[in-house]
Amino acid sequence: MSDDGSRAVSVIAFIGSVFSPWYRWSGRRRPHNHVCINVATYGPGGRFTMTDRGEAALRQTPSVFQVGPSMLRWTQGRLEIDIDEVSSLPLVSRVRGRITVTPSAVTSVELPLLANGTHVWRPFAPTATIEVDLNRGWQWRGHGYFDANFGTRALEDDFDYWTWGRFPVTGGATCFYDAVRRDGSDMAAAVHFTEDGRAEAVSPPPLTRFRRSNWMVMRETRADAGFVPRQVKAMLDAPFYSRSAVRTRIGGEETVGVHEALDLRRFASPLLKPMLAVRVPRRAGWHFDV
Repeated sequence: MSDDGSRAVSVIAFIGSVFSPWYRWSGRRRPHNHVCINVATYGPGGRFTMTDRGEAALRQTPSVFQVGPSMLRWTQGRLEIDIDEVSSLPLVSRVRGRITVTPSAVTSVELPLLANGTHVWRPFAPTATIEVDLNRGWQWRGHGYFDANFGTRALEDDFDYWTWGRFPVTGGATCFYDAVRRDGSDMAAAVHFTEDGRAEAVSPPPLTRFRRSNWMVMRETRADAGFVPRQVKAMLDAPFYSRSAVRTRIGGEETVGVHEALDLRRFASPLLKPMLAVRVPRRAGWHFDV
């Protein structure tokens, strides 16, 4: 998110693109045949890109993850993301440039979301600076984070709903992960990360509901008793998913962070997949000219 709060960007790299209808229709048998670098920019002139590509478009080394013309590269303690994508309908256009994420530290934390380890959250860098240099006049600096989720099963097979938030606070950032599993059990995790990468489980404030998204996705996050969180910037609004900048209060400190809510009961509906195919084109035949 930019320092002035007017712009934001998200980048998600997938092997086995969990939100791709093409991957679901394939039976999820070959995750490496459904790879993607999803880029979304929020603010004036924002765009959304998410192209599902085949296995021939994937290259990996210990420090490089490349899908088609776009690449993530870890070098000299920072993550460089080179982007060359085409945004989806209705605003079809080229999105090109570089995003650089520089962590204040890299953590060693892994959080299993299920006891059997089929889903794991890995917060690599909960505090970081970000520099964005994209076409269409997108040049700015701000703060961000770098994390990952790993899984061996479909999200909708194990969860009904989850919400996640990362909020900058004095001395670092606090992350909240709350979920309702398919077996009816709840998961609640609250972790404070210092700027030097130390992590500590903390007692979370109450789980508090706030205004639903435009698609009526239920939203809730942690907030001090008596404080009602509120959206201060809309980002991604889908029938099953909401991403936004949200203001809350933690331990008496008001903060604005990125919040996500995911309704996996809706996502599991087969009626949703053709809608997603419009936003997530499949380009199975892309290959490197080598």
